[in-house]
Amino acid sequence: MILDTNALSAFVDGAPEVGAILGQQQRAAIPVIVLGEFRYGIMGSRHRKTYEEWLEIHLRHFDLLAITAETTLPYASLRATLKRLGRPIPANDAWIAALAMQHGLPILSRDEHFDALPDLRRISW
Repeated sequence: MILDTNALSAFVDGAPEVGAILGQQQRAAIPVIVLGEFRYGIMGSRHRKTYEEWLEIHLRHFDLLAITAETTLPYASLRATLKRLGRPIPANDAWIAALAMQHGLPILSRDEHFDALPDLRRISW
């Protein structure tokens, strides 16, 4: 399972539903895009030190997924599909979706725009 930024944030903040879902998974992955969005988000947080310490301790328990040349294939395909459907999604989410498709993993997210992609499964809480 791939965590979107809202899922990672909810998990770090102790959302029991997200923890329960992740506890049932064999694999939990964080795209580098999500890590970047999360780090950006905590830069202005009054709890920045706490979040940074959480990352220092827990990040090693997740697979980090980087964008590769292979990722560009599902990325191009999904962008073309979304354009044809007239349903664009934010650029970072397109890369996250491409990584999910590349690795054959569902996305844990509250963002319903992922549902427009027929080859992608989104799980929410």
